[in-house]
Amino acid sequence: METKQLQLEDFLKYKSLSSPLWAPGGERAAFVVTEMNADENSYESRLYLYDGTQTKQLTAIGKEGSFTWLDDHRLLFSAVRSAREEKMQKDEIPFTSLYCLDIHGGEALPFATFPFPVTSVIPMDEDHLCVLGLFDKNCPDYYAKDDEARSEFLKKQKEDRDYEVLDEVPFWFNGRGFVNGKRTGLFSMNLKSGEIERLSPQDTSVSLAFRLGDEVIWEGRPCQPKQSWHGLTIHATSMQGKTRVIFSDDDLMLSDLLEAGDDMILLATDGKKYGMNENAKVYCLTRDGQLTLLRDEVYNMYGSVGSDCRYGGGQQARWQHGVLYHLTTREGDCDLYTLHPDGTSTPLLEPAGSIDCIDVNAAGRVLMVAMLDMKLQELYEYDAGRGTLQQITHLNDEVLKDIYVASPEEITLTSCNEEIRGWILKPRNYDPEKTYPAVLDIHGGPKTVYGPVFYHEMQLWANMGYFVFYCNPKGSDGRDNEFMDIRGKYGTVDYQNLMDFTDEVLRRYPQIDPSRLCETGGSYGGFMTNWIIGHTDRFCCTASQRSIANWLGFYGTSDIGLEFVEDQNLANIYDHPEKLWEHSPLKYAGSVKTPTLFIHSDQDYRCPLPEGLQMYASLLDRGIPARLCLFHGENHELSRSGKPKHRVRRLKEITDWFEKYSRKKEA
Repeated sequence: METKQLQLEDFLKYKSLSSPLWAPGGERAAFVVTEMNADENSYESRLYLYDGTQTKQLTAIGKEGSFTWLDDHRLLFSAVRSAREEKMQKDEIPFTSLYCLDIHGGEALPFATFPFPVTSVIPMDEDHLCVLGLFDKNCPDYYAKDDEARSEFLKKQKEDRDYEVLDEVPFWFNGRGFVNGKRTGLFSMNLKSGEIERLSPQDTSVSLAFRLGDEVIWEGRPCQPKQSWHGLTIHATSMQGKTRVIFSDDDLMLSDLLEAGDDMILLATDGKKYGMNENAKVYCLTRDGQLTLLRDEVYNMYGSVGSDCRYGGGQQARWQHGVLYHLTTREGDCDLYTLHPDGTSTPLLEPAGSIDCIDVNAAGRVLMVAMLDMKLQELYEYDAGRGTLQQITHLNDEVLKDIYVASPEEITLTSCNEEIRGWILKPRNYDPEKTYPAVLDIHGGPKTVYGPVFYHEMQLWANMGYFVFYCNPKGSDGRDNEFMDIRGKYGTVDYQNLMDFTDEVLRRYPQIDPSRLCETGGSYGGFMTNWIIGHTDRFCCTASQRSIANWLGFYGTSDIGLEFVEDQNLANIYDHPEKLWEHSPLKYAGSVKTPTLFIHSDQDYRCPLPEGLQMYASLLDRGIPARLCLFHGENHELSRSGKPKHRVRRLKEITDWFEKYSRKKEA
C-alpha cells in the first residue's frame, strides 16, 4: 500500500501523555494529555481518567497539567478559572489556586489558594495540606503579610525590574530565568482556618518532599553564595511543626529519594570515581537515619531515550510489594526493572522503545506512558502477575494513519575498542538503484541515548528522501560508568566513534551520496557539530543547535558551568586554562569550511547565547557561509517544549538549510 508523506507541521497534531497516577485504592488512575494549539501558539493540558477498563476526559479548559489524588474519588489540581484569578495573573501577582474535582460528577470547586507559586502538593489529612512553594529571600514572610504589605513588595519588585543584583551562583537557571535569591520552601495550610505556616527555615531551599506516615520527609540545605551539587540533608517534619534531621552527608550528590514502605530508598553518589554523571548507588535509609548500601548499581535508574514528541513527565520509580519498580536505560531502550530488598535486580519488561513514566498499584498493575513499536506516546498497562502488556489509549493512531514511518535498522561496529550501536532510517519509497542525501543526527547530554523510538525530525527527513543515521558514541548513557565517562576527552574518542559510524553507514549503504552528507545536533550534539566542522569538511552542511563553543566562557555563564566545566574537562580556568581551550571548538574555527546554520535561544541558560554567537561570528569573519536563527523568549528546550510556531520555524530553518546544500549537488 502506498504510504502518505509525513509533513513538517504534522507534529502540531501529536498528543503527549504524562503523569499516570493510581488513586490510593488502586482501582482507577488519572493522567495528563497535552496537545498544541497552533492558533494560540500554546499548549493545552487536560486530565483524563482510567477506570481500569476505559478512559475518559475529565477537564476541558486546557490548563490542568498538575494534579494529585486527595482520596479515591477526588482530584486536586492547580488552575486559573475565575475572573479574579485571571486578573491576578495578568497583574503578575504570585498565587496558586487549587481546585477539587469529584470524578463521579459535578464541576471542579475552589479548594485552597496560596499567595505564592506551588510546585508540589502533599495531602496530609482532612484539615491539612503541605506544599512546596517559591518565595524570595528579600521577603521570606510574604505569605504571612497583609494585602497592603504584599502590594508594597510587589510594587518595589516592579520598580527594580530594570536591573538584577547578583550575589549567588547559579544566578539563573534554564527554564526558570533569574533564580538569585529565589527559594523553595515547605509550607502547611490549615484548611479550616486558611492559616499558612512555613515548615522549613527561610535560608533553606527544599529540593523534594513527600509524606511518610505522619511526617513529611524533605531534603534541603542552607543556601550559600555558591551552591554545590554535592551535599544533602534529609529532614522529617511532623504536622506539629517539629523538625528533625534524619541524615546528612557533605559528599553525596542526590539523585532521588523515594518512599519505601516505612523506610526510604536513597539514590546518590559521591562522584569520586566517575564525576557528576556517575550512576547513583542505591541505599536503604531508615527513619532513624541508618544508611545501608543496597546495590552498587552500574546502570542509571531513569529514562534518557531522546525524542522530540513528549511534553511533561512523571514518576520513574515506585515502591510496591516490598520491591522498587524503576525505569532504567539499557543501550537504546528504557526498560522496567525491579530492585529487591536483598539488592538483586530483575528485568520485568524490556520492550524495544522507551517507557517514559510509571505508577504501580497494590495489585501489581503497572500503568505506564510509553513509546513502543515506533508509535507516539500512549498509555499502557502491564500486569506484573500475569506478564501481560495492554495498550489502553489510541490517542495518536489517527495522526500517523497511512503515514510512512521508517523502521530503524540497527548497526553495530567496533570503534576505539568499543562496540558502538546505532540505527539508520531509510528514505520513503527507497529505491536501491538511486542515490540519496543523508543526515547524521547527534544527541545531547552527552549522557543520554538515541534508540528505536519515533523522532519527528528524523522521520520528516526520511519522508523527504534522506537517509537518517544516529548512534550512541562513548559518553552516552545506556551502559556502565566506564562507557559513560569521557571526562577530559571531549572531541577525541567520541568524535572518532561518530566518524567511524559514518564510514560504516556509507560502506553498508552505497546508495548514500558521500558528497551530500548533512549533520546536526543540539547541546552536546551542538558542541560536537562545532567540533566536527573544525576537524573535517566531509559534510556538505551542518546545523549547530544550542551549542558549546568555548569552555572558558561557558564556565561563568552556564547555569551548570562552575561544576560541569571542571568535572567534564578535568581542568579549570585557573590552573589549566590551556586544557579547556584545547577542547573548545572555537579554537579550531580557523579550519572550518562547512556552511553552518546556528540555532539558539536568548533565554537558554544551559548553553548560553554567546556560545552560538562566537562560532557564527568566526565563520562569517572568514567568509564561510553561516546563518544564525535566534529565538526570543525560548530556552534550552526549544525543540521539545518551545512555542509551537517557534518549533515549526526551527525545523523549517534546519530542513531548508539541508535542502539548499544537499540538493544542489544532485546530478
